Amino acid sequence: MNRPRGRRAVKIVSVLLEKRCRSRAEFPKPLLPEIAFCGRSNVGKSSLINALLNRRSLVKVSGTPGKTRTVDFIRVNDSFRFVDLPGYGFARVSRTMREGWKALVESYLGERPSLAAVVWILDIRRGVSDLDWMLYEWLCSRSILMLPVCTKADKVSLSERARQERAVCLRLGPEREPLLFSAKTGLGKDRLWQRIQGALSGWRNRSAGMPTGSGKDGEKQQ
Repeated sequence: MNRPRGRRAVKIVSVLLEKRCRSRAEFPKPLLPEIAFCGRSNVGKSSLINALLNRRSLVKVSGTPGKTRTVDFIRVNDSFRFVDLPGYGFARVSRTMREGWKALVESYLGERPSLAAVVWILDIRRGVSDLDWMLYEWLCSRSILMLPVCTKADKVSLSERARQERAVCLRLGPEREPLLFSAKTGLGKDRLWQRIQGALSGWRNRSAGMPTGSGKDGEKQQ
């Protein structure tokens, strides 16, 4: 699993935190392909994005789960965007606030024409929770391309890492093999970029009316 392939690594030339949005009306125009990042609160999403972009604190790593309340658009190399979605599953906020986040995230994921893929982030120590599974089924029902990633791989032993990876694989099936990732050691970084590149290429091909490829690296899953 997680074997390297030959796609060239992305060179990060420019990164801009373009906009923080609290409502759909504030979203920027969907002129560039977008890779969204979502997962439970405190799953390591901010650290993952910072690691991919070679930045230390572009996305703030909060010690307070559930603090992120906006949809953040990050322009990369002036050619695509990363979209940081609020984490889900944090209980210490009001029900009204949770429902507001849910509506905002669903309006993005369900209606954004520039969405190329969702990097769906799981904590390898926790596996797939009921809330994770609800999101998985929701994304599947809308044929949204998912790139599953298990973060914090450095925080478990090799044997536990292998055991948890097998458990997630059994839950998701062979077509959605999760990628192991560590923001601390860099494990999985190049492989995730390969999958992201595949998803971006697939979106551009579809937009141009060209046939897409197939496989687990982002060209086509549905």
